[in-house]
Amino acid sequence: MMYRFCALLMLLLSCRLVLAESPTAVPAAASATTTPTAAPADTRDAPDIPTDEETHHPVVDRIVAVVNTHIITQSELDERTAMITSQLRRQGVQLPDQAILVHQILEKMIMDEVQLQYAREAGIKVDDTQLDQAMARLAEQNKLTLSGFKEEVEKEGLTWTKFREEIRNEIILSQVREREVENRIFVSDNEVNEELAKEKNQGNSTPDEYDLAHILITVPENAPPTLIKERQKKIQEAMNQLNNGMPFAQAAAAYSESPDALTGGDLGWRPSTRLPTLFVEAAGKLKPGEHSEILRSPNGFHIIQVINRRTPNAIANVNQYHVRQILVRITPETNPKDAQAKIMGLSGRIQGGEDFAKLATLNSEDESRNRGGDLGWISEGSTLPQFEKVIKTLKPGEVSQPFETPMGWHLVQLIEVRQASDSEDGKKMAARQGLRARKADEAYEEWVRQLRDQAFVDIRLDDH
Repeated sequence: MMYRFCALLMLLLSCRLVLAESPTAVPAAASATTTPTAAPADTRDAPDIPTDEETHHPVVDRIVAVVNTHIITQSELDERTAMITSQLRRQGVQLPDQAILVHQILEKMIMDEVQLQYAREAGIKVDDTQLDQAMARLAEQNKLTLSGFKEEVEKEGLTWTKFREEIRNEIILSQVREREVENRIFVSDNEVNEELAKEKNQGNSTPDEYDLAHILITVPENAPPTLIKERQKKIQEAMNQLNNGMPFAQAAAAYSESPDALTGGDLGWRPSTRLPTLFVEAAGKLKPGEHSEILRSPNGFHIIQVINRRTPNAIANVNQYHVRQILVRITPETNPKDAQAKIMGLSGRIQGGEDFAKLATLNSEDESRNRGGDLGWISEGSTLPQFEKVIKTLKPGEVSQPFETPMGWHLVQLIEVRQASDSEDGKKMAARQGLRARKADEAYEEWVRQLRDQAFVDIRLDDH
């Protein structure tokens, strides 16, 4: 059996296009959209096609799409189409019509490029040293030497150089998602309590998990009735095909506008807390292999299929961290450099031997200053991801380096670590993590859709 990572990787790469990263839901055969102020006045005045020596593409290569100032060529599209077609066949997914498949792939290439351009503008980079470390970790995870890992990658039809760039892009886009979406997600105690109350009312002591696939047809916010009708017609076409016996994965590849369309719409295993209530209610009525009726949500129309379901074992113990912090907030009235300078100064004073609790009382800009910065016990999954990431690196008594979150600049001192055996803590942690993941999924989908809408895109696939 092919080693597990390579199978996972090829599944990923079937959604990752040349020079790009994870896309979001957009119409598969979208027409050109223009919104940014810097868009060219004449879409035909695109950048000249690079020479053969510069790109290794034939000089006669034609442009199939322009994304802001970047071009996508026919040879790039052909290469990606061949790779994804081969992958779908290996997965046993019946291919949709070639024209539909090509439009799906081109749209994903566009989405990938839009996101990478944003990352470049934001100054997010992964240098070769970081990339080398990531490649070494991947090889180690697969119990291979780096040279052995390279051989396995090349057996899958990828060059090592291209594979490295795909991984570099993967890291960059995960950093973008973390910075722009995940670090801004907050789950309140009230939301957790409401989720637990809902599970209790449904008689679920432990939430079910579902292995789902879905088809999504997007509907933009404030869409006119004519567009909604057009979108509804498309989801109905997909439903008709399913009712006529088309495999769900094939229908997803042909019709879905979700990032996972070209992997058969597979969402993988997710706890019910991570799924929209609309999905959970529909999935609860389905047997494995069955699909739902058409569902309507704020972002479009859906059809889901339950591949399998399970009830997980009881929740394991959860780590808790007793911490203090000093917070310097960043507000619209704050000069960011002043805030950073202040936290750096406080860090230096602590390193010089001054008492953390005393400095927190005098300087922290949150209510914990009344307790010497003491935040009490924090369970895994109950705080901002980057905050939790930092405290997990500390030993008891150790103080972090200054770090930034959407709340501001922090210094954190870890006092003690314990493992909570109380099942209620475990349930709360699981509910919080599920809610956070669900909100992050929804926010990311909306963020990338807006990014796509703001880009200048000229699709020329049907020009000739």
